[in-house]
Amino acid sequence: MSDGQGAIALTRAYLESRQLQELVAQSGLDLRILNETELEQSIQDILQQRSHSDVWVFAYGSLIWNPTVKFSDRRVGTIYGWHRRFCLWTPLGRGTPENPGLMLGLDRGGSCRGIAYRIPAEDVLTELLILWRREMVVGSYTPRWVKVVDGKERWDAIAFTINHSHVMYAGNVSNEVVVNSLATANGKLGTCADYLVHTVDGLMQYGICDKPLLKLKAQVIAQHLSTK
Repeated sequence: MSDGQGAIALTRAYLESRQLQELVAQSGLDLRILNETELEQSIQDILQQRSHSDVWVFAYGSLIWNPTVKFSDRRVGTIYGWHRRFCLWTPLGRGTPENPGLMLGLDRGGSCRGIAYRIPAEDVLTELLILWRREMVVGSYTPRWVKVVDGKERWDAIAFTINHSHVMYAGNVSNEVVVNSLATANGKLGTCADYLVHTVDGLMQYGICDKPLLKLKAQVIAQHLSTK
């Protein structure tokens, strides 16, 4: 289903070298890139909100199948008050200015099952900086603490929720627009269709059946087939 040949692989080395920031800077897009000082301050701001040693991070999209960070444990868990939704336009990573793609964010309401990664205390600053360079390039997400539950325990984790005030927030777009974007958008990091399929498959590997995503996958495949 992929036609994103030659796509850039979002690897740890790529993030460490800040090439993602350079990619956005060279794109000509009118987006303000957070500098290293701002990223580090954002990390300190959220860490100061909780006493901690190890830190958990909640993954709901590409972090499930491509975490890029070092972790000592991972668990399936659920958060409440937030749900996974395609609500972030991407005119570069998996789309173009002419045909922007859509990426997942955590939006208000409902619940979300995902994967929580435990980052050891000695690695917290290093690993969170890798995550911030990946997720907070232009500030389209708001990192916040959420409560993760797995039926036995409850614990705090950092999650990247959608920033409603950001210019790339998609708001209430129709299902037709979402399906068309996922079926057709293709950018420097690959296609939106691959992003959707990898996410569905990644969730299924942990026994998570996200019915809305499965429905979207079927609709996207159908649109692909209809255009061949």
